[in-house]
Amino acid sequence: MNITELFLAQFDDEVKRTRRTLEHFPEGKDDWKPHDKSMPLGRLAGLVAGMPSWFTFIVNQDELDLNPPGGGKFEQPKLRTPAELVKALDDGAAQGRKALEGATEEHLHKPWRLLVAGKVVSEQPRVVVMRDTFSHLAHHRAQLGVYLRLNDVTVPAVYGPSADDQQFA
Repeated sequence: MNITELFLAQFDDEVKRTRRTLEHFPEGKDDWKPHDKSMPLGRLAGLVAGMPSWFTFIVNQDELDLNPPGGGKFEQPKLRTPAELVKALDDGAAQGRKALEGATEEHLHKPWRLLVAGKVVSEQPRVVVMRDTFSHLAHHRAQLGVYLRLNDVTVPAVYGPSADDQQFA
């Protein structure tokens, strides 16, 4: 199994886990947050839904500036229902998977840069950026699971059973 095949298998597994979590999004709680310093639930869910699409620009672009000079063009759409979140996940995952399917081992070892306001804050081989993106997704998906629990919403099994869902995912 080469690295692309390994990442595709993990990608598919993580998308399934993410879908199960987003399906439990509680409508009408978009602005809820557990603490003043926390991200609102709707924003967090939208972030989680969009993360598989990040593989598209990791593969197809050499860099990304989170705050480009002159301002950015990206606005996170307001996704208010489980169906909207799952659709955003599925659409972004299809794009991310397609990009990853077309990536060669050689390309995945080439550097990729993250910038903020034109300044490089990270430069790593794409394989490292992708590994970190999987971890980043797991982190925010787990954070979303805590938000669900604090709102008395069913927390799905992700890597194993939860108190609400006994299937071994």
